[in-house]
Amino acid sequence: MTIDKTPPNPPESEESPETGAETSASVPAAATSSAGEPAARSASSLAWARRRASVSRFWRQYRAHRAGLLGLAGLAVIALIALTSPLFIGGDVQSVTDAPGTALESPSGEFPLGTDQFGRSLLGLLIWGARISLIVGLLAAALSVAIGTFVGIISGHFGGWFATVAMRVTDWFLVMPALVLAIVLATVMSRSIWTVILAIGVTSWPTTARLVRAQTIAVESRPYIERARALGGGHGHVMTRHVLPNVMPLVLAQTTLGISTAILTEATLAFLGLGDPSVVSWGGMLQDAREAGAVSSGHWWYLAPPGIAIALVALAFTLCGRAIEAVLNPKLGVSR
Repeated sequence: MTIDKTPPNPPESEESPETGAETSASVPAAATSSAGEPAARSASSLAWARRRASVSRFWRQYRAHRAGLLGLAGLAVIALIALTSPLFIGGDVQSVTDAPGTALESPSGEFPLGTDQFGRSLLGLLIWGARISLIVGLLAAALSVAIGTFVGIISGHFGGWFATVAMRVTDWFLVMPALVLAIVLATVMSRSIWTVILAIGVTSWPTTARLVRAQTIAVESRPYIERARALGGGHGHVMTRHVLPNVMPLVLAQTTLGISTAILTEATLAFLGLGDPSVVSWGGMLQDAREAGAVSSGHWWYLAPPGIAIALVALAFTLCGRAIEAVLNPKLGVSR
């Protein structure tokens, strides 16, 4: 009897230790990779849900301020008229040679607000000029707030000699009258709408810089800023991811308040003859009325419409700004 000493072959279902280790190691990796994407999506959806809840809460508190709602409704009407003005008022409303009426006609059925010294309809000029006044106010305020926010965050974050120099420059701009500086810039540079925007923007930022710097110092004294730095967050990370979101409510309120100031400054520059003569704005209409002698001759319909429009827009932006300030900082105690 012969005994077979050949070892039996291993079953095909068994795996070598190396293969089993690879399989066991690959399964958790696959599970982790497959679970990572839903986790990222859930975090993103949670962040958007928080943002929507924050906006909803802000609007609910804003609606409680009747003055703020009144200002917002007025701005919506004025903005709608300005945006749709090219649809029912042609660009020839500025034409001097093809004016439809005679010079300085009083209000009538054909011309509800009368005519100017060239016979152009003042109602058409008023609606057409709303575009320029609003554009100048928005862009000049945005430029001013952008400069002030940048200077305020940088000086508040770094401190030291840089903050000292930046604040001394800011103090110099605060001491100098902004209107005088704007007049100087508008006089030296070419007369255009962009010159007016630049002149207003670069002379009205110091107040925003002071406010943002104080808020930056307060934010960076909080414990989570220390944790962010301990975890390796650099200067850019701290300023853009932590400081900037916390100062944005203040920046938003300052922007709404700065728009009214920018519109008034643009009207003043145009009234002094430093605006763009090729465009129609409310300040330019007042300057034309002064040149035509509307004050001495008693042509009140030439002066009243642009002056009232400037006052109403400035008041509407101010009401919105005060309401936003009251929502973001209830300690102000602004009345509703």
